[in-house]
Amino acid sequence: MKRLIRKGRQALRRLGSNEAPATKPKPKPKPAAMAAVAAAADTADTADTADTISVVLKNTKAPGKLFAHITGSDSNGLFILSADGKTPYRPKSPGKELQPLERDSAIVVGTPGQSRTVTVPRIFGARIWFSRGAPLEFFLNPGPALVEPSATNTADANYKKDWGFCEFTYNQAELYVNVSYVDFVSLPIALQLENRSGNVRRVDGMPADGLQRVAAGLVAQGKRDGKGWEKLVIRDGDGGHVLRALSPNAAGVLFPELFKGYYEGHVDAVWAKYRGEDLTVNTQYDWGDVKGRVGGDGKLTFKGDAKLGFAKPSAQDIFSCSTGPFAGGEGVSPERLNIGARLAAALNRSTLLANSRQPEGEKPATYYREAVTNHYARVCHETTVESRGYAFPYDDVGPSKGKDQSGFLNDPEPKVLTVEVGGKT
Repeated sequence: MKRLIRKGRQALRRLGSNEAPATKPKPKPKPAAMAAVAAAADTADTADTADTISVVLKNTKAPGKLFAHITGSDSNGLFILSADGKTPYRPKSPGKELQPLERDSAIVVGTPGQSRTVTVPRIFGARIWFSRGAPLEFFLNPGPALVEPSATNTADANYKKDWGFCEFTYNQAELYVNVSYVDFVSLPIALQLENRSGNVRRVDGMPADGLQRVAAGLVAQGKRDGKGWEKLVIRDGDGGHVLRALSPNAAGVLFPELFKGYYEGHVDAVWAKYRGEDLTVNTQYDWGDVKGRVGGDGKLTFKGDAKLGFAKPSAQDIFSCSTGPFAGGEGVSPERLNIGARLAAALNRSTLLANSRQPEGEKPATYYREAVTNHYARVCHETTVESRGYAFPYDDVGPSKGKDQSGFLNDPEPKVLTVEVGGKT
């Protein structure tokens, strides 16, 4: 099921997140694989060198001193890399919420031109966090559950810091890593992966002025359509420098009424189109092609199976890819999630009116051409080098032989991963 799992890897990662919400943080549900976290001991294990990878953390052009933190999960539960860049830290469960870490996790990378090589064991659902000027602050809730820095909680200790992250999983099958703009755009991060055969591949991500260009694009779009895209640009005070550009899904936490009803007319047109003709979705898995039509119940239903029926999604459902008709949970089959991922991707890109065969009939040149579309994703892809980088949770959905949009690298035999911060001019 490798391909099925890869499609929507970001959304699966978010299910395991413990990012601090805008209200008082509470422990969030974790995947079943983390059930043993509470029993994990706080030990200073040394990883088997056969099961580790060297990661070079490099400050290319980020002004000031750069810091890094590496978090994730392994078979023992919550994993944090210590500040020495080699010692695992597995926190104990605290007795109450929002407790500070008992070990330093801030890895000093240095000023522009400096780098730091660290050793990372096999972990999954992991992030490499970067902050400029000062380390990030992490906290623990009972479990233990990691309370991550929040881009949408104005009371968070990290809210006014310049920070960002990339995401990765290093398991027995492969190393998989990607740049992510699913939540926001901030520090420009680039990836380079060398395998044991000496092959080197890169994802350059945002250029050095990427955040400023994305912010300008969102402000311009807000002036064009009056829908509030400029509110995605978060500044340090009125008229201050740009801290980050939020995705519309993340911005909805700060501005709950933003984009309410935004997709309504577009979705109505899509549902009207497929009331009279088939929409074919290639699942790119064992289910093959499935055909759907809008029936008398108002749902876009595939294979005539009520369990594969999708009600009209709201803008929030489309931007999040994980609520309303796209929600997972008990009783939701992998096939439904698979079809939903492809519908959500097409709606973010606004291609369902032009293309009735998804996603094998898709061409990136036709993405985001409708007036109503995910303009945040459009601006991100127009700004990134080679148009690569996750801009919404299912941005890895695409034709089997098409060019990747999501900005990932993977290899079953990785040797060195280099993560650069600062971007190209």
